[in-house]
Amino acid sequence: MHTVVERELELRLVLSPERSIPVPARLTYRTNDPYAVHIAFHIGSEHPVNWTFARELLVEGVFRPCGHGDVRVWPTKVDRRSVVLMALSSPDGDALLEAPAAAVSAWLERTLRVVPPGSESERLGIDDGLAELLAPTTGRVDELWLSDPWPSDESKDGE
Repeated sequence: MHTVVERELELRLVLSPERSIPVPARLTYRTNDPYAVHIAFHIGSEHPVNWTFARELLVEGVFRPCGHGDVRVWPTKVDRRSVVLMALSSPDGDALLEAPAAAVSAWLERTLRVVPPGSESERLGIDDGLAELLAPTTGRVDELWLSDPWPSDESKDGE
């Protein structure tokens, strides 16, 4: 069974130091994708804008600046409020988003209770799958494996 942890919240798209606009967003964490967080930004278009990045990046970014490249996250204060800033870059453009630190932290805490850090790989079942794949076969040898699926051109049937 897979668990989903979601949180609706209002972010702010920072347009300039003096101006920002509200952006409704949904934070989603799925135990069947345990390393990732998903953020859907509802910007008034037919489809939301979706971003996916490492949960660890957001966890660390609540406490200190981290990330490079397409996603950077860092904590700061805006008008004496604690916020988390997310700088997102793509070929379509760049965005600086401001999220309330308390709401993001509370949501992250819920995800960390569902899948504690370091236990993500257990959710993927990779170890079980590898063990099954690499398990020695016992009993009879699979005859399909030994049969030639492409008879050679040297067969005597046509002569």
